[in-house]
Amino acid sequence: MGQSLVRNYIHIVFSTKYREALIYPPHEEELHRYMGGICNSLECTPIKIGGYTDHIHILCMLSKKIALIDLVEEIKRTSSKIMKTKGSHLSHFYWQNGYGAFSVNPAQVATVAAYIANQHEHHSKKTFQDEYRSFLKKYNVDFDERYVWN
Repeated sequence: MGQSLVRNYIHIVFSTKYREALIYPPHEEELHRYMGGICNSLECTPIKIGGYTDHIHILCMLSKKIALIDLVEEIKRTSSKIMKTKGSHLSHFYWQNGYGAFSVNPAQVATVAAYIANQHEHHSKKTFQDEYRSFLKKYNVDFDERYVWN
């Protein structure tokens, strides 16, 4: 086969360190746009980026030229630096060490994008921890509660 043809939709989820509620307007939308720019610069087309006060969801098409961990590390590294410049109250802004990444069926991309768009409404009823546990169970990921939240 002469070509490398790839179409991997990925749903990435990670939270602020200690799930601290630090992501609010006016910086929330700016953070999402910035993350989209990072995805674009790494040829990982962003489809929808959103979240809530303590976490982020990124739906993108993973480029064939970059490993998932390199994408996540670059997003977290650079966005953390940017957030720290937004005021003294964000000088201690950090992301958690880990992340979740889940493959998305192309037929479900619009559904996942709508889910990400409704994060504020969704989290009026469900915590991030409960949401994340649901993803882990849905995708049959074995996990130990002692290590997921550190």
